[in-house]
Amino acid sequence: MDSNQFREVGKQMVDYIADYYDNIRQRPVMHNVSPGYLPPLLPDSAPEDPERWEDIFKDIEKVIMPGVTHWRSPRFHGYYAAGGSFPSMLGDMLCNAIGCIGFSWATSPACTELEMVTTDWLGKMLGLPEHFLHSHSGLGGGVIQSTASETVFLCVLAARNRMVARMKETDPDMNDHSVISRFVCYSSDQANSSVHRSGLLAEVRMRKLQSDDNFSLRGETLRKAIKEDKAKGLIPFFVCATLGTTGSCAFDSIKEIGPLCEKEGIWLHIDAAYAGSAFVCPEYRQHLEGVEYAETFSTNPHKWMLCNFDLSVMWIKNRQYLVDAFNVDPIYLKHQNEGRVPDYRHWQIPLGRRFRALKLWFVLRCYGVKGIQQYIRTHVSLAEELEALLVKDGRFEMPVPATMALVCFRLKGTNKLSEMLHDHIMACGDIYIIPAYARAQGKDVYFMRVAMVSEHMTSADIEVTFRAIQRSADRVQERYADLPQTEKNGVKDDYMPLINNDACPADFKKQRNEKA
Repeated sequence: MDSNQFREVGKQMVDYIADYYDNIRQRPVMHNVSPGYLPPLLPDSAPEDPERWEDIFKDIEKVIMPGVTHWRSPRFHGYYAAGGSFPSMLGDMLCNAIGCIGFSWATSPACTELEMVTTDWLGKMLGLPEHFLHSHSGLGGGVIQSTASETVFLCVLAARNRMVARMKETDPDMNDHSVISRFVCYSSDQANSSVHRSGLLAEVRMRKLQSDDNFSLRGETLRKAIKEDKAKGLIPFFVCATLGTTGSCAFDSIKEIGPLCEKEGIWLHIDAAYAGSAFVCPEYRQHLEGVEYAETFSTNPHKWMLCNFDLSVMWIKNRQYLVDAFNVDPIYLKHQNEGRVPDYRHWQIPLGRRFRALKLWFVLRCYGVKGIQQYIRTHVSLAEELEALLVKDGRFEMPVPATMALVCFRLKGTNKLSEMLHDHIMACGDIYIIPAYARAQGKDVYFMRVAMVSEHMTSADIEVTFRAIQRSADRVQERYADLPQTEKNGVKDDYMPLINNDACPADFKKQRNEKA
């Protein structure tokens, strides 16, 4: 493919992507394939000779799209937003064209310096303390990582290294492994699973602490845990506080946790992967009270700030802790300007890194602060619309009020009733939602969560989502009434056989019958 053909097929691909977005509501939000659907559609081996682009392009619809769940659809409400926008796509396009591997300033100065500028811009937009900015006189700064999961793991390793170094100041001959085996981290029981995975990978204890009735980790709970563990001879060294938990968008009380971490010499990391983007709106910054106590803070613009995956930004108060933990400097990576600007390979686990700052730069410039604020506020308003519809129906209850752009709801009654509702909604395929569990008032509560995801979602889309929930609730309540009493409080079963074709949309019935 030469540059002339690239111009031609590139325009074709841009048109395809634009059409995909314009017509995405016409596609079923969820795939309708089974494991192993794809290999029979392709040859056993790669082609020996080049194939025509026309044939490759045709296979996008034939081979790929049947197995795609459409995360950008206004009908997709699962997990948290998979952000994206046309300016961000253009940034990725240019990143791939330039193709630099920006592990040091010398490999492409623009790659490093644009990252410094854009992370400063974003930090100021969110209202973060100045000590997190490159432009400040201190040792802080921002860096783009791939995901919040990688960021948490990175911070646990840096905190572990810092604690070992501190202890060696008084006992230079101590055995690192024996001491690390006594280290303990803390998080809320509502924290993302990646937090606990980071503890496994770092080979340290990760203790989940009970959240309160609002699913928030409180300072007193942490204080008691630290006291208990110290009495056992353990060494607390790391706390991960979450602003916007996965299950219910709860906020840990960093204004209580922060001073305690400072007093105990514990590294406080704030994971604001989803909700952090909302802090661009001043009305949500009350959740940031206490952020000045954090060693590190992270958020994912690829969730709720119109950037395509992957782009997670982490700010650190003292970059030296990262450099000390990850600095490996063979001669072929050195350059004459070392020390004057960051070499980001010391701020991350991989060596190589892409020019991801381009898409952040394009998004911040194309939308501006006001445009991003409007995007956030629109999603919050749509969540409030859906909550109002569910409340008005009368059959649903909210385990927590709508928070940011997330609505949590369940059918009034047993957990099994809500489990059946979720299964029915997913089987019908009009919308995509996921369930969650939380412990409230001494019992496990099963509920469903609806996240506002698509940039182009409207009130009409909320109405479609609500009607899909209503239809499934009608059918499930009928079926639930017919269940034996012994099954109504039992363990979750597979309720697919209970679903009647008449309760599902025509397109879904057609697809399921064809599959059968």
